[in-house]
Amino acid sequence: MIITQTPYRVSFAGGGTDLPAFYEHEYGAVLSMGVSQHMYVTVSPRFEKTTRMAYTRVEIADGIDQLDHTIAREALRMTDLGKYLEITTVGDVPAGTGMGSSSSLAVGLLNALYAYKGQVTSPGMLAEKACEIEIDILGKPIGRQDQYAAAYGGVNYIKFNPDHTVDVEPVPCDPAFLDSLEKHVLLLYTDQSRDADTILKKQSEGSADKMSVLREMRDLAGELRTTMGGKGDLEDFGRILHEGWLLKRSLGFGITNAGVDEWYNVARANGAMGGKLLGAGGGGFLLVMAPPERHDAIRAACGHPRELPFRIDRRGSRVIFISDRYAF
Repeated sequence: MIITQTPYRVSFAGGGTDLPAFYEHEYGAVLSMGVSQHMYVTVSPRFEKTTRMAYTRVEIADGIDQLDHTIAREALRMTDLGKYLEITTVGDVPAGTGMGSSSSLAVGLLNALYAYKGQVTSPGMLAEKACEIEIDILGKPIGRQDQYAAAYGGVNYIKFNPDHTVDVEPVPCDPAFLDSLEKHVLLLYTDQSRDADTILKKQSEGSADKMSVLREMRDLAGELRTTMGGKGDLEDFGRILHEGWLLKRSLGFGITNAGVDEWYNVARANGAMGGKLLGAGGGGFLLVMAPPERHDAIRAACGHPRELPFRIDRRGSRVIFISDRYAF
């Protein structure tokens, strides 16, 4: 049996510039962090001459072509593993919440399948292969940041080049700054899931008319990288987050709604410096940055929503368990 653990991600700036509608014209960039919420994947041999895939439902198929789980089907084809496997996936956070869960699944599953074959992989390879499955083969209208954030973990400035190459540049930060950042961030669940593909498709189709706004959003990722350097400046970090909120909200495309706007406004009125809606928008988690002593007031003003602890995961997708294995 192989078990992998792959982080979800929080993107602080530049989201949307990782879509080809933007970066094929000029480079895109995001400032992203792996977080300590994870996707777990297990792969083991199966006694029965079938493939069993367990996620929010259970599939038992005579061959991989019969699998409804598209990412699993294409990952099995890519790794040439085929029949007679038990595969399970368990996520700390449900899909549709803006933390890159589908790409964490793709990266974690590929990592597990290659490890099952006895192959050592690199983060770059896992990210590239996950992009190939999600974007090239399955035709999802998504960007390329989530796969790289899941594969690499940590705090990164990720650059998307017009030739479709990707540069992952770790951001040097004072550990004390990162510890303080963790204490300042609230992740509040809006209790709304959304179809990211629909929002991203609209954004891709409308990018040509929003290039100047997207360019400003990309440049904020560079500003955040500079702000985090050295000792870091939390107030400046919060200011840039708020600028990013205003820019992303101006795009339209269903990125926000009246309920989310109200939460953000009351958070600001109760001491938040800035924030953002994670992922493509439309629901999921609202990230709010505020001094810790203002957190209780923000929670109360937002109606005490469910929340997640915010912790940075310095490591990317990794194999956490290998048992003695054999084929039936």
